[in-house]
Amino acid sequence: MTTDQFLPMDDKSATAVFAANGIDVTPRKDQGVFKVVKRQGLGGDRPMIGDKVTVHYTGKLLTGKKFDCSWERKEPFCFNVGKGQVLKAWDIGVLSMQRGEVCTLLCKPDYAYGPTGNPDKIPPNSLVIFEMELLNFEGEILTTDGGITRRIKVKGEGYSNPNDGASVDVHLEGRCGDRLFDCRDVTFIVGQGEDKGIPLGVDRAMDKMQRGECCLLYLKPKYGFGDEGKPEYKIGPDKEIVYEVTLKNFKRAKEPWEMDLNEKLDLIPGVKTKGNQYFKAGRHHQAVIQYQRIISWLELECGTGMEQHRKIQEYVSTAHLNLALCFLRLKEFSQAVDNCNKVIEYDESNEKALYRRGEARLLRNEYSLAMADFQKVLEVNPLNRAARAQISSCQIKMKEHQEQEKKIYANMFQKFAERDSKAGRMKRIKDESMRSGMNGEVGIKRRRRSQDCPS
Repeated sequence: MTTDQFLPMDDKSATAVFAANGIDVTPRKDQGVFKVVKRQGLGGDRPMIGDKVTVHYTGKLLTGKKFDCSWERKEPFCFNVGKGQVLKAWDIGVLSMQRGEVCTLLCKPDYAYGPTGNPDKIPPNSLVIFEMELLNFEGEILTTDGGITRRIKVKGEGYSNPNDGASVDVHLEGRCGDRLFDCRDVTFIVGQGEDKGIPLGVDRAMDKMQRGECCLLYLKPKYGFGDEGKPEYKIGPDKEIVYEVTLKNFKRAKEPWEMDLNEKLDLIPGVKTKGNQYFKAGRHHQAVIQYQRIISWLELECGTGMEQHRKIQEYVSTAHLNLALCFLRLKEFSQAVDNCNKVIEYDESNEKALYRRGEARLLRNEYSLAMADFQKVLEVNPLNRAARAQISSCQIKMKEHQEQEKKIYANMFQKFAERDSKAGRMKRIKDESMRSGMNGEVGIKRRRRSQDCPS
């Protein structure tokens, strides 16, 4: 069906035409959005809630007047479907499409611009028509490094999410390729999923989920079973895995503002111990979660007396130092430097903070800064042999770096000299050619004059 041939139409006629040629795609089947397929898609799956979709579209009134068109702007439009970022009709319509599909949507006011319309473009209570092409879609990326991608199969209820420390009841189905390797109901504490064999990516996605939600989590190795794999599941190292997770229920942990200082101080030793256990087991990401909880609880606390203030500073300082150590192991050296800086801000002679910052800077090839840190360590503790050894390492690295720079610059200058020499030769050749050409032209002119003259 080509709708343009029927325009202009009134509301009743438009509804009849679309009902006869298309389908009602609204969940309630209230005829709020009719869809007519103009070009079939490429097959395969359809977008899921939360997916980032890319579309082209044209919007028209029933009079035939166009009010918007991405094709004319030559700029596709992107949004996360099912998240309320666009018209309700778009969320519903796009979820029914396949990649490459082109369709026409008839949208009633409740699913479009409502009783207010859009000033200067769309009158109040207007039915509108959209022609849409679904160019592409991909899952919602939950981490800055792209390690966790989520696709929501069933939308959850309400607006509350589990937080760190919450108790969650979930159903898990883990797959590597087409093979199901994990299928179980399990209860665990968010931030401590490692205790129940829960991959880091599943643990970290919990605070994005709602009660009743069922989603697919696509996990890169870092968020799955890493470079160790999981022998008991017959999964080798560096494998990507997929978990289908259903959040059946959860009980949130208290937020920092819901606890008084004494309650926090009572809980912190247990959190610190859990972080240390993860660190010793080589689970550095999980250890980071525990140490960060301590900082989030205490970073705004001052205490009521000198003793309490000292205790708070000690806990915060230790948490930052432990985080720096974790980030060194994770090769996230900038993060390690940042945590050391937090300690040095109020304790500029902290031996561990200076040493670990020096380590991070050395690994970032900042040799002068690293050496300065290790020298300060020796000022604090002249017996620190490790710092003395690191100074020697810095000196060796600096010398190697200087030698390497000399070679680079020597090669660079040699290339410049060769280029200049070549340019000089080309110029001489060009000059000689021009002189030869001029001499040849003079000879030709002389011969022509002798032929033109009477004999």
